[in-house]
Amino acid sequence: MVVMGIFLVGTVLWVGTLYWKLHSLPERMAHKSQKLQFEFVAVLGLISLFTHMHIFWVAGLLLALIDIPDFGTPLRSIADSVEKIAGGAGGTNGAAQVASDTESPPAEKPGSAKEKERSHV
Repeated sequence: MVVMGIFLVGTVLWVGTLYWKLHSLPERMAHKSQKLQFEFVAVLGLISLFTHMHIFWVAGLLLALIDIPDFGTPLRSIADSVEKIAGGAGGTNGAAQVASDTESPPAEKPGSAKEKERSHV
């Protein structure tokens, strides 16, 4: 009876350990390959653990296997290049141009509004 009790406790601990290893498989895969979506995979694993909905675990596993391309670096490079082009064309850098655009416009002459109306007609 004592031997069966020890065997039962050992088996339950072994199955529990196996369950935890299997459950954390997507998280370990994403962490090992240094994926950008590691945190998202970890959250999906926690959601599947607490809700007992296996679709979250499957989604985490698929997300850990897929390598999402990095769109941020090329877009940042394009934005930097456009900023350099815009700053070089006007003779000032982009930050100075933005600062001058936000300043209040100079005061106009009283008759200039009527002249603008006539020029558009």
